[in-house]
Parts: sequence; structure tokens; C-alpha cells
Amino acid sequence: MAAKWIETLTGSLEQKKQYKQYKARVEALPEPYRAAAKAFDRYFMYYGGITDGDTMVKMLGDSADLWERAAVDGTPVSAIVGDDPVEFAETFTQAYGGRQWIDKERARLTKAIAEAEKEERK
Repeated sequence: MAAKWIETLTGSLEQKKQYKQYKARVEALPEPYRAAAKAFDRYFMYYGGITDGDTMVKMLGDSADLWERAAVDGTPVSAIVGDDPVEFAETFTQAYGGRQWIDKERARLTKAIAEAEKEERK
């Protein structure tokens, strides 16, 4: 009962647990994979803007899987991200869809313009 109340205020405790597990997995990576994973993590947070916790932890978990597999196989970072790491990161995040913070602002802008046009017709 108390857990539900807390989750209402703070968000899913399970998602927080999964996020902490993701961070621990990244910290356990050998270099240069750790540095690459952290760089992409930072970019995902800025570019992705995903507000759905389930989507976010899924994406981050898949990212950790990718870097762990690369470390095991000895795959060079450049072979994973190609010539343009920004394009790689943006393509990676787009594959997860989900709601983004900008969606709310898009809806707000559309509504404001519709209301302005309605006032204009009066």
C-alpha cells in the first residue's frame, strides 16, 4: 500500500531499480566501452527526451547490452558507431519512440494557435 503511494509521487520504484542496475553495468565496462556508453547515455538524456519510464529503461538496457557484447567480442567502438556518433545516437533513440517531453509542448503550441485563430475570426 505505501509503495503505491510513494510511486504515485516519485514514479516507478522498479524503473529506478532498473536504472541503477543499468548504471552499475556501465560502470563495470572496460575502457573505452565505459567512456562511450557514458557519452551516449548523456546524449540520450538530452536528445531523446523520453518521458515514458518503461521506454527509457528498455532503451538504456539495450544500450548496456550493446556495449557489453562489444566488450566481450572486442569490437572497436568505431565499428559500432560508424563515422558519425551523433547520427548513431539519434537513430538509436528514434527506434524507441515513446512519449517525449516535446510532445506536450507541441500540443500546447497547436492549441494556442488554434485558440488565437478562433479569436481572430470573432
